[in-house]
Amino acid sequence: MAFSAFTPTEQKADASIQKRSPVALLLLLPGVIFLVLFFVTPLLSLLLTSLQEPVPGGFFGEYRQALRWENYVFVVETYGTQTLRSFGFAALASLFALLIGFPLAYFIGITLRRFPLLQALCLVLVIAPFFISFLLRTLAWKQIFAIEGPVAGFFSSIGVLGPGESITGTAFSVVFGLTYNFIPFMTLPIYATLERLDLRLVEAGGDLYASPATTFRTVTLPLAAPGVISGTLLTFIPASGDYINASRDFLGSTETAMIGTVIEANFLVLQNYPAAASLSIILMAVILVLVSIYVKRSGTEDLL
Repeated sequence: MAFSAFTPTEQKADASIQKRSPVALLLLLPGVIFLVLFFVTPLLSLLLTSLQEPVPGGFFGEYRQALRWENYVFVVETYGTQTLRSFGFAALASLFALLIGFPLAYFIGITLRRFPLLQALCLVLVIAPFFISFLLRTLAWKQIFAIEGPVAGFFSSIGVLGPGESITGTAFSVVFGLTYNFIPFMTLPIYATLERLDLRLVEAGGDLYASPATTFRTVTLPLAAPGVISGTLLTFIPASGDYINASRDFLGSTETAMIGTVIEANFLVLQNYPAAASLSIILMAVILVLVSIYVKRSGTEDLL
């Protein structure tokens, strides 16, 4: 006589799960189709494009499918400086955004917690830039930093800038533009974490004779770490591939070109599609590695 290892209740639950599994798979199907069509397929197309080679005797911008791995070596040797500059600018922008965004989020999420109306107003002011086009905001700063603008005029008057010199087209203007445009991405996740912070924990630090600096370092900052990690990732990743702030049409120049600018030029101007696709693949791979290392070192693997 055979005996079942499961009780009747467990057998019924297992049968119920088996009955529901086709329904669950059916509900997952639209999401799977969406991912295949709009993520996997473009990624495969980009990978195949990165391996193409010029058609012998063909027209300008005409390529054929091949396995030309030399494209990756070419773009690394040719655009290595722009690639390193991109990650350097993105790291600086993330740091400055953190230095500005954390105090702002702390002020809104903790200091103004007793004043809900004022807290909501300040939060709206943080989100307000999203209601204005990214391009228009960057163009506005281009006009402010121009030779005839107020900032350049002030620095010229005190001798920091020489005659005819401009702030636009410099590393400062590009990093400033990146920082300004991505500050909300840093501030909002930190605010969401600090807004849920139990203030009794901060008060307990004072009751145990800890200084405000010690309480902040040992209580507030560790509890706000998830927001800091999320904000840093949301700032660093898009800033690394940004092509607007570093463009000559906005705040940059040929001396401040970033990898996003190079990809845009290869796709739209030079029509060197394999080089642009190779740079895109390299950009995604490097960001994935850097983000994985950062998250693992920060002890927040659950974010991956």
